[in-house]
Amino acid sequence: MKIQFFGYPKCSTCNKASKWLKDNNIEFEHNQIVDNPPTKELIKEILEKTNIEIKKLFNTSGTKYRELQLKDKLPNMTEEEQIEKLVSDGMLVKRPLVFDGKHLTLGFKEEEFEQIWIKS
Repeated sequence: MKIQFFGYPKCSTCNKASKWLKDNNIEFEHNQIVDNPPTKELIKEILEKTNIEIKKLFNTSGTKYRELQLKDKLPNMTEEEQIEKLVSDGMLVKRPLVFDGKHLTLGFKEEEFEQIWIKS
């Protein structure tokens, strides 16, 4: 699977992550997270292959997250309902989300990108 990058053009963290990948000659498919959010199938694959908690996929510092009061609602939602919420609006997804079918990074930490995305 080609590296999938989900970012937002006005997000400085996304732009830093994208630049880092380009500067390190790492090919990836860039997806604008609002126009092309991760699919339900992709979210399920991420959960299955990385064992990450679903709540970590949410952009908890985002305006939309606060507007929808998801901090209080998520604990009472099923995993399926949480996935539906994530795929309904790309702004609810933590970004940048980078996934290659095995590895996942959320946000941008250069050390983490070096460990995960530079193949030796």
